[in-house]
Amino acid sequence: MVENDGNLPEDEQEYAFDISRPSIARVYDATLGGKDNFAVDREGAAMIAKYVPKIREASQDNRLGLAKGVRYVARQGIDQFLDIGAGLPTMQNTHQVAQAVNPNAKVCYVDNDPIVLSHGRALLADDESTVIATADLRDPPSILGHPDVRKAIDFDRPVGLMVVGLMMHFHPAENPGQWIGALLDACPSGSYLHITDFANTGFPEQEAMEKSCIQALGNGWMRTPEEIEAHFQGLPLVAPGIEYPTRWFPEEPDRELIPVEDLEEHQRIIMMGVARKP
Repeated sequence: MVENDGNLPEDEQEYAFDISRPSIARVYDATLGGKDNFAVDREGAAMIAKYVPKIREASQDNRLGLAKGVRYVARQGIDQFLDIGAGLPTMQNTHQVAQAVNPNAKVCYVDNDPIVLSHGRALLADDESTVIATADLRDPPSILGHPDVRKAIDFDRPVGLMVVGLMMHFHPAENPGQWIGALLDACPSGSYLHITDFANTGFPEQEAMEKSCIQALGNGWMRTPEEIEAHFQGLPLVAPGIEYPTRWFPEEPDRELIPVEDLEEHQRIIMMGVARKP
């Protein structure tokens, strides 16, 4: 069943709600205990939880990675963020983290799920510095040419480009790096790219996450740190490179870190990285 809540512009009708199958954004919302989901999404979240009992904590760890990356990039003087695959508003949203560093920071959220557009626009109606647009990473021109994106983001100035919690949903055969490359080409020198992805470093919980997501969603592939680094199109990574969010402290190089083998299982699901475009 496909539904349109009546809030979608005519040119975005193709994104009308489909509640016959789980959506990535709504299942993620369900794993975090949110309310912006349907029964089919909660069933998907429950299926994942059978294999990954601490799926909520793993989802929170992805948000930790988001917050750490945004905070770092904002501290480098970036005051405009393009967040691709933003998902539903939840804890530590990009605009909240960025504006805690710089109250004048602007954020443009992009997602292809209409419930994200509907709920996001309602929540952000009074926030002139934050906008949301419906477009798809698979079609970079639909993002770069979207009027709301063009209004919010000045591509003559450095941009914080974020692809958080999204790359795992594209099979390697799709070569998703090409889409990131197209977006990076539009961003000037001094821009930053921030990515999180499912990790494949040999731990059983990582394999369980991949298996459960593929069963529940039809996608959700893990990648090695080298494969995640390839997303960055050769850009130099900010130290410490590709790392688990719990261990990512670029501004504290001498900090004593928890050994990887001592991390809790849910802390080894996600890896992250940030790079700067020279």
